[in-house]
Amino acid sequence: MASWGAACIETEPLLAADTVVSPMSHDSPPVRRLADWDHERLEAVAAEHGTPLYVVDLDRVAENYERFAAAFPDAHVMYAAKAHTGQAVLSKLLETGADIECAAWGELQRAIDAGADPNTLQYTAVNPPDRDLDRAVELAAEHPGLTITGGARDTFDRLEERGYNGRVAIRINPGIGTGHHEKVATGKDAKFGIPYDEVPEVAADVRERFDLVGLHAHAGSGVLHDDLDDHCRAIGKVADMGREVIADGAELDFVDFGGGFGVPYREDVEPLDMEIVGEKVREAVGDLDAQVKLEPGRYVVADAECILTEVNTVKETPAATVVGVDASLATLIRPAMFGSYHPIRNVTAPEREAEPVSVGGPCCTSADVFCTDRPLARPERTDLLAIGNAGAYGYELANQFHSQPRPAEVAFEGGETRVVRERETLADVTRMER
Repeated sequence: MASWGAACIETEPLLAADTVVSPMSHDSPPVRRLADWDHERLEAVAAEHGTPLYVVDLDRVAENYERFAAAFPDAHVMYAAKAHTGQAVLSKLLETGADIECAAWGELQRAIDAGADPNTLQYTAVNPPDRDLDRAVELAAEHPGLTITGGARDTFDRLEERGYNGRVAIRINPGIGTGHHEKVATGKDAKFGIPYDEVPEVAADVRERFDLVGLHAHAGSGVLHDDLDDHCRAIGKVADMGREVIADGAELDFVDFGGGFGVPYREDVEPLDMEIVGEKVREAVGDLDAQVKLEPGRYVVADAECILTEVNTVKETPAATVVGVDASLATLIRPAMFGSYHPIRNVTAPEREAEPVSVGGPCCTSADVFCTDRPLARPERTDLLAIGNAGAYGYELANQFHSQPRPAEVAFEGGETRVVRERETLADVTRMER
């Protein structure tokens, strides 16, 4: 049996022949900290476009993708769109050479709008609504290269009911979950994928009805050093299942091991050494007569974006110094949803003496807090603060709680700055009401 590196070279190249990928800058660090952003440039865009404001560095997005792809030169690396579906981000990644994996119909459409060839897309929905499945089947009828992944027997039955007999992959539940929070440890959550021991039987059935081209799994998200061994153990189980299904007669184009590799949100945590990660993954996969696919999402975009927010209130209390800002859990919900740590920096005066403060927004809930008793260069009213690592699931989870319009998004690319998402107005918030 061939090694997975050799197998992928034989089946299909990583990039199309006419794709041009710029060489990755040797000055690109494995993680960008808030102190690495150009503070003068951040102050300038905040003054021009207001706050709260998302700022995405598209060059950093490309650098992160290229670093990941370089660590897996024989794999087919797809970007997991759910981390950030902004058109500017998707277009930049397509230009850089990435293909796109989509977890919902809307993501398929956004990828196509950004310039993706539908024949290169992979649709990995969980419990897809009827309307989404209808549209995916219609899209595949026109673009038979599209792959639809099913994680339940019902999904395959529903596809057959729609007359579909094209390319499918089976999502496996490896029974091992990893990541920064139990809510993202999908590899052990029954919601995701066919139970591991049932996969051979399901594969035999699916081969009779469809063109079974792959297996898929995703163990979790935000994997760093402590989770890496478990993550590779999950990869090894999925690879073992790939070999079993192939031995049973399936001719798989690929086995997709998902993404999940994290970036350090805390300043004292070191980034993953992707060369070492690549070696560990190759060891876990072993010989596999199919293309290996990987789907980084967070790794590509997390540290490429920050949020700018203005201080409007400083309140001394016996319990804490409370710093009020105009960003809220409607801007960035991850701290409220996952208890996530996001670095915060005083852009206006980083040299001031640090003191412990609690930073929160204008929402009428105690969950609207970005940090509690964290040392920060003493904020004063009208200071500009930056909240880091906002690129992954930041704007994607932004909402309109308290009738707050969602913020604008500005992109840095080279020396240019442009608005890539307009700030909503209250009229936008209420537009669909009757």
